[in-house]
Amino acid sequence: MNFDIKPLDQSLRNDIIAKIDNLTKPKGSLGMLEEIALQLCLIQKTLTPELRQPHNVLFAADHGIIEEGVTVSPKEVTWQQLSHFSKGGAGINFLCEQHGFKLVLVDSGVDYDIPSGHGIIDMKIDRGTRNFLHGPAMTAEQLDECLANGAKVVEEISKSTGCNIISFGEMGSGNTSASSMWMHLFTGIDLDLCIGAGAGLDNPGIRHKKDVLRRALDNYSGGDDTLSKMAWFGGFEMVMAVGGMLKAAELGMTIIVDGFIMTSCILAASRLYPNVIDYAIFGHQGDESGHKLMIGALGARPLLHLGLRLGEGSGAVCAYPIIESAVRMINRMDQFGDANVTRYF
Repeated sequence: MNFDIKPLDQSLRNDIIAKIDNLTKPKGSLGMLEEIALQLCLIQKTLTPELRQPHNVLFAADHGIIEEGVTVSPKEVTWQQLSHFSKGGAGINFLCEQHGFKLVLVDSGVDYDIPSGHGIIDMKIDRGTRNFLHGPAMTAEQLDECLANGAKVVEEISKSTGCNIISFGEMGSGNTSASSMWMHLFTGIDLDLCIGAGAGLDNPGIRHKKDVLRRALDNYSGGDDTLSKMAWFGGFEMVMAVGGMLKAAELGMTIIVDGFIMTSCILAASRLYPNVIDYAIFGHQGDESGHKLMIGALGARPLLHLGLRLGEGSGAVCAYPIIESAVRMINRMDQFGDANVTRYF
């Protein structure tokens, strides 16, 4: 699947900077709010940006690698939590409610037949990926279908609601293992530094996880291209998130990036289409081992560091009020010349 992701139009940059610098404050005194406002203006090609109909899309799927004991979270937790999200009582539910996000739930490949009528979009590719210790997690055709499905979800949201800012979340036992593999392959950072506790492994569990993932890497016999590596080690929910991110950037939407798994997805997306990073705001730095290193490899600056490691899009949604403050700053603050305040810098 091909995407047309254009670099940000820089023609308004000087005008945007001049507007920000002439707000009634010392130059640069609102720090990252000024950087966010500049980015939003460039994305939206305007000096008066707005945030419309924020959505959090949560993709869920199972991973074959959990057969190797790399997580403390049993496989049934994936479908149980997906069902839980649909009932409104999970972590991401109260955050979406608090910050005005519409939560969209997608079954990307859960190993369970969830009954209809729960408001969950059925895009099941298969009942989980295969075990990437012994071969590719998915076929090239399945990867293409995932990219297309993720893009379709975002395109429908954009057309039906006018949404222009979106975050992505995930649910899938074993997906920190898949993300660690993507992180290593797409950054070159030593694999051991990419692997952490996931859902709560103890030190012996982490050592076992490292051993399994090292052997999986040694067994890799796919191509050297990004898509081959994504298919061999990825999850259905992760590849759908990549497709969603790429479509969002193509449509000129702002992407709020969540934690470790979603950062690995924007990383993979950037290896396919580097311009996608221009449309991304990194919501937070989580406590999963390796997240800080991956953010650094992308040259990004997260807005929050709250010790979060829940996933689901929770850190991205938590960061939304800061983005909203940046919009209010550039739209609501007076200019020096309009407020009878002497420019004092």
